[in-house]
Amino acid sequence: MKKIDLIFDLDGTLVDSGLGITNSVMYALEKYGIEVTDRASLYKFIGPPLHKSFEMFCDFSPEKAMEAVEYYREYYREKGVFEVTVYKGMEDTLKNLTSLGKTLIVTTSKPEYFAKQVLEHIGLAKYFKMIAGSNLDGTRTAKAEVISYACEECNITDLSKVIIIGDREHDV
Repeated sequence: MKKIDLIFDLDGTLVDSGLGITNSVMYALEKYGIEVTDRASLYKFIGPPLHKSFEMFCDFSPEKAMEAVEYYREYYREKGVFEVTVYKGMEDTLKNLTSLGKTLIVTTSKPEYFAKQVLEHIGLAKYFKMIAGSNLDGTRTAKAEVISYACEECNITDLSKVIIIGDREHDV
């Protein structure tokens, strides 16, 4: 049997992080006098790099978008990071995959620091060989960069033996 490495996205795949992310976006937008009453309108922020979302969805300049990310993180660091729930059956799935000898990796556009914090908080970090994410300084935010980084760090050279599991087009 050939060895297959499984790369999972975090937000929307392993966990429902919608509450923490949308609360953090609302907090950031309030700093600009923008009040959002329809939480569902902010779900589009889940997945892509945050600075790009602020640029695209709020028409912010790159500088203003990075400032908005800092406001976002003010809330996220204290509360949003903990406002997640594990999808039903996910822990059993991860447990079964590791018992079958599969190598599990997380790749996310979320800063690696926060991704590790989330997975530790909910008790899933132990299933993953690596948790890879973006850097807090705004580098390595594209998913392709994060996946390449994880593959390099885990010595994965045969990409035909890798399966990427995600919920949005940004995950691959």
